[in-house]
This record gives sequence, C-alpha cells and structure tokens, in this order.
Amino acid sequence: MMKNNIIKTLFFTLVVVALFACEKEENKVVLESASSPVLTATPLSNNVLNIAAKDLPALTFSWTNPNYTFNTGPSSQDVTYTLQVDTTGANFSSDKLKEVAYTNDLSISLTVGQFNNLFATFQENIPHNFEFRIKATLGAGGSLPQYSNVIKMVVTPFLDVTVVLPFTGDLYLIGSATPGGDATGWNNPVPSPSQKFTKTSSTTYELTINLFGGKEFLIIPDNGSWANKYAVSASAVTAQGGPFGYNLGDNFPGPAAPGLYKIVLNFKTGRYTVTKI
Repeated sequence: MMKNNIIKTLFFTLVVVALFACEKEENKVVLESASSPVLTATPLSNNVLNIAAKDLPALTFSWTNPNYTFNTGPSSQDVTYTLQVDTTGANFSSDKLKEVAYTNDLSISLTVGQFNNLFATFQENIPHNFEFRIKATLGAGGSLPQYSNVIKMVVTPFLDVTVVLPFTGDLYLIGSATPGGDATGWNNPVPSPSQKFTKTSSTTYELTINLFGGKEFLIIPDNGSWANKYAVSASAVTAQGGPFGYNLGDNFPGPAAPGLYKIVLNFKTGRYTVTKI
C-alpha cells in the first residue's frame, strides 16, 4: 500500500512539473514584429562647412519608430537611437566610426559646429564621402538592433579645436618626471629631440619617454622660454589623463610608477592621456 502511495505521489509531482513547464512556455515573451527605421535628412545648402557659421543650423536628421511588438503587445521599454557616421564603403565598422545616442528621440537638429564634430577623426578642409544610418535598440541592454536605410553625403569638415594650437607648431616636455628628474628636469631648454613631441595629425601630438614615478611635468611650445605653457587644473585630472589647457595654473601629475609612457595631447577634444608602454 505504501509503495502505491509513493508511486501516486511521484506521478502527481511529474504532472505538476509538466503543467508548470507548459504554462511557463506559454508565458514566454517573444518578439513578433519590428520595422527598420526610415532615416531622412534635410539637405545641406553647402557641404563645405565653415567655422564662421558654427553656431548656425546645419541640418535635421529624422527617423521613424521601429515599433517593437511582442506577443504580449507593444513594448513599453525605452528605445535608444544611435546615429552612426562612417566613411563610405566601411560598412560602419572602421576605427573612425562615430556614434551618438539619443533615447526616445525621433529627430535631432544640429548646428554647423555640432555637425562638424561628427567628423573629428577625419582630415579637415578636404571633402570626404560619408554614410549615415540609425541603429535602434531596445532597453538598457541594447538588444534587438534594427538598422535604417543609409544616407550618403560628401562633406568637407573644418578645423576646430578646444585648446589653442602651439604657435610654434612644436611641443616639448619639461619637469621633474622627465629623465633629468628633480636635479635638471626643470632646466629650460630641454634636450631635443628626446623630449620633443611628434605631430601625428593637425590636432594631435605624442611622445614616448621614460618617466620617474610620483613627479610632475609641463609642456611648452617654445623650447627655452617660460612665456607660455600647456598645463592643467589639478582637480580635473588623474595620472592617466584628462582635460588640459593653455597657460592654466597646475602642473601635469606624472604617473605613480616609473617606466616607459606614451603621452598624447588632442587639441580637438582638449584632452590628454598618459599610457604605460
């Protein structure tokens, strides 16, 4: 009798588990439909961008809602729309891809300056072939991407910088973090070319050099002169980088540990990095 009761109990348990599994399967949320956004853009009156007009309206991008719909009904989650910009033919996968995200918006109007910022990684003052599209994703995890049609434009960006470029065209590293250390690191002029930056683009400079740990440095445009300098506001930076500016009041903080480091200054973004090699 006890054996029969055990068998009945096991059978009942299996039936309950099976019913629960079926119910769980029936309640599963499944995407039933979504449409690719349709992207449009007002035409530019002149695709050669001009810094004198940087605060004037440039164009408006507009797109349609992908209408994510599940078996439970239309989605109530936020949709994030990302404007993607890349060079033509790169299939939005090059290292120059620019992405700007907008949550719930269905259009964005840009000034000439804002539009120009989309092309920060491209050479200025020459025409480039660009492609634009919208990527729609659902929820905080960026799931279920939907891509719009592609719009092509030829645009000539202008040179725009956050920090004034060196009037000499050159930059030099000086300070106690440099190979001279506390004894001679602040001597001006500094050794060149060992402490001279290399200009890698119209708005970026870099230098790879051995630095002492726990020290400081400055960057000067005129080797042998203290008239001008590139410096920082100490509270806004770390030993790994941050914003910098022209004739600010504080020295750059050097890395905590000695070693070989690459220092990169980007005058377009107004930020620098210090990276251990």
